[in-house]
Amino acid sequence: MDTDFGVLPRAADMRAYVAGVVDRLTARNRLPLDYSVDSLRLVDFMVDGVRRGRPDGTQVAGLLQGLGAYTGEVMVRRAGARWVDFSPEQRELFGQPVGVRMPDGRMWNPLGKVVNRFELGDPDESVRRLFMLLHGRVRGADDPSIPCGR
Repeated sequence: MDTDFGVLPRAADMRAYVAGVVDRLTARNRLPLDYSVDSLRLVDFMVDGVRRGRPDGTQVAGLLQGLGAYTGEVMVRRAGARWVDFSPEQRELFGQPVGVRMPDGRMWNPLGKVVNRFELGDPDESVRRLFMLLHGRVRGADDPSIPCGR
């Protein structure tokens, strides 16, 4: 599986970037990356699987970046968040150039959450759990009956 997804774009271009990630990850596999909240379980599973192989973080940085971007896009589509470019101070704090802002103004770092899951292997670093604990979600955003498009 080719996991070099290129340079992470600015916030305005994240939706297209994530669409490319999903296309490449699902091209040869029937991975249910459908932007649903439940698909975040697959992200956790994939990170855990990669971690079991004990690769150096630099070997899987592209995959982790892509999965983190996917996680952020689920937050955008399902929780009412929006992509934002981090300020220089936020970049230093989060270690990422982009993140998401919830409707209540809180900032989240889904890309960093995926990296933490990989580095720590801690079940508390679950991206699905992160979503379920988000404050400021749009009401009904995690309702699977509401289509979110691709």
